[in-house]
Amino acid sequence: LTALSTLLSSFALAAPSSLELKYFDARGAGETARIILALGKHEYKDTRYIITPGSMEAPEFKAAKESGALDANLGRAPLLVVDDSHIIGQSKVIERYLAKKCGLMGSSDIEEAQIDCIAEHCRDIKDAAGKKGFSFFSRDKTDEEKAAAKKEWFEEELPTMLGKLEKAIQIYSSGDGFAFGTSTSYADVAIFSLLKDCTMQGEAEDTLKAAAGCPLL
Repeated sequence: LTALSTLLSSFALAAPSSLELKYFDARGAGETARIILALGKHEYKDTRYIITPGSMEAPEFKAAKESGALDANLGRAPLLVVDDSHIIGQSKVIERYLAKKCGLMGSSDIEEAQIDCIAEHCRDIKDAAGKKGFSFFSRDKTDEEKAAAKKEWFEEELPTMLGKLEKAIQIYSSGDGFAFGTSTSYADVAIFSLLKDCTMQGEAEDTLKAAAGCPLL
């Protein structure tokens, strides 16, 4: 408890005066940043582009894109605005920036790199899921092909990749309940997002089943 209080206090001292996170009114690529901000108990402007029901259109996002407000991130979201003037794009860059401000990146350059390593392992797993092509958004497979790819992913490939991640955690973790060292870090947030929040294609139950043999995760 004392360690957590110290962590939050250090974040408050290092935090910028204002933050605005711009993303769609969905979890997706912006949710991990929101989780980090929640852990740090940092107030921020949560700008969400509403997606029109029954379509993939977001009028406010389109307007922001056409106005040039998203140019720093190649016309995409999420986007983080710091102190009303400094713009940061790329979801993983935003996550690392916030995690460092929140004291979730270790106490040295080496620890920061090792924590980031675990987070990148999680990204590799998410990317591999996307390449399987069984999501709603995939257009190059039939429903039968998607079902087969999904079954192969959750029953064979994902358990294998999570097993490898488990072995990495065995090396980096020094305490029960922590992916790195003996305190909460960005690595823990990345694993949470992988398994319990921004789960691949929303298949939470299948994802957790695939992780059943990985107690450290």
